[in-house]
Amino acid sequence: PKSFQGCFIKWMKRYQIDLKQGVIAIDGKTSRRSYDGKGKALHVVSAFASEKRLVLTQEKVSEKRNEITAIKAILEWLDVKGGMVTIDAMGCQTDIADTIVEKGGDYLLGLKGIQGTLHDDVKVFFESDRLHSESTTPLKTFSTLEKGHGRIEKRTCCVCTDVLWLTERHPRWKSISAIVQVESERQLAKHTTRETRYFITSRAADAEAMLQTSRSHWAVENSLHWVLDMSFGDDQSRIRKDNAPMNMAILKHMTLNMIRHAKAKSTRLSVRRMRKLAGWQDSILTEIISQNLDSI
Repeated sequence: PKSFQGCFIKWMKRYQIDLKQGVIAIDGKTSRRSYDGKGKALHVVSAFASEKRLVLTQEKVSEKRNEITAIKAILEWLDVKGGMVTIDAMGCQTDIADTIVEKGGDYLLGLKGIQGTLHDDVKVFFESDRLHSESTTPLKTFSTLEKGHGRIEKRTCCVCTDVLWLTERHPRWKSISAIVQVESERQLAKHTTRETRYFITSRAADAEAMLQTSRSHWAVENSLHWVLDMSFGDDQSRIRKDNAPMNMAILKHMTLNMIRHAKAKSTRLSVRRMRKLAGWQDSILTEIISQNLDSI
């Protein structure tokens, strides 16, 4: 797998993919049926270009709690200059944030209780009207309202760039430029659910941009992990011996990248449909495997 992974990285490096101002979402996925009774199920952390919808690289980890090591390995070679790297709370680490900034990129990192008091301090700030009134920088807010499929969803993003008090309380986080709160309210029939998420970021952007960035992170779930399950049967795959699970994971990522590029140029067929057609028509197969990604 290490040799094959090296080939994948060289293959993707050949193409000057413009990631400036784009979102690079990093997240992990477990291939649930790759467990063979001895070793654990395969867990792969992937870097996904949300706008281009391309897999940039992937790293195998022994289990989910070891994602931090894989994220660091991905960042070693990934060119993030000018881009925005988004990671969930598992990757909210000072050394990861510093690496991204040193390489010329920015980050949007999710917060949860695992970061000690950092999450609590940000949460208390946004919940306290008194702190709002004392802030030297007013909050930037932006809201969206979406209706569809019987659901009404309202999202509100608040951004504050007055973070000196936070960096003083957490001196290891000197690269923080803003804190972000995203509130989601979903109404489906008679049921209403509410969720509030908090982030830190090195880019002092407006609330509209931060809301879009936070939503772009979910492309790694919807446009990669979900597609792997629905179009490639990843969770149902019983390939589980030796190096086969990781090699197949890389091969699926390569195939998805080629199909995505072919779809963008010539057809609006689904990924699953194009895979089926490639088995029926040599012309479709040739079109997919001969993709020249230089134009990306």
